[in-house]
Amino acid sequence: MLKAIIFDFNGIIADDEPLHLEMFQKVLAEQAIPLFREEYYTHFLGMDDRDCFKAVLAARKRPADDVLVDQLIAKKADYYARAINERLIIFPGVRELIATAAAKYPLAIASGALRHEIEGILNAIHLRPAFSAIVSAEDVQHGKPAPDCFVTALERLNRARGGAGAIPAASCLVIEDSPWGVTAAHAAGMKCLAVTNSYPAQSLTEADHVVSTLEGLPLAALNGLFD
Repeated sequence: MLKAIIFDFNGIIADDEPLHLEMFQKVLAEQAIPLFREEYYTHFLGMDDRDCFKAVLAARKRPADDVLVDQLIAKKADYYARAINERLIIFPGVRELIATAAAKYPLAIASGALRHEIEGILNAIHLRPAFSAIVSAEDVQHGKPAPDCFVTALERLNRARGGAGAIPAASCLVIEDSPWGVTAAHAAGMKCLAVTNSYPAQSLTEADHVVSTLEGLPLAALNGLFD
């Protein structure tokens, strides 16, 4: 039985994956390092900022010491914050699904994005109160495809419930847009609904179900994944 829903953020709620790529490219270009669109979507999209910068630097045979990576992360966060004020886009149907789901289930976000980015956008679109827990890049040591973010999200949801009884991982649904997210959800013992916002359906076949959009998606369809 479905008892909780955990949402990815970038590519599921915020339609900002192209913006993240643009900011990665901008910061890396300042280091004379190229990052190509196809390369990003094939290898790096599912990573948090730290893992992405380290992976790109390694691929270019450049040193990836923590000081440099921290500087790149901070610079990208600054560029992103400026851009998102002008170009914030929310995927169709997201507001409606979250509002409907929050009335029935505890909700969480588990994302490789930075916390201030998640909180800022959720507050801007008035959806922050819908989520009992948020897990960001700062909260886990290992990003997706490791299951850490989803495991931590469930721990926080159960903590927020107090004495209401612990929700098991098998009763959680993760909503994701990347193959790495699907792998992480299953590694956490959760079911996964994949949305083809960032990848085609053939790249998401490991998900329990794949849809092209969250727009008009009824809660009954989510419950049906647990029958």
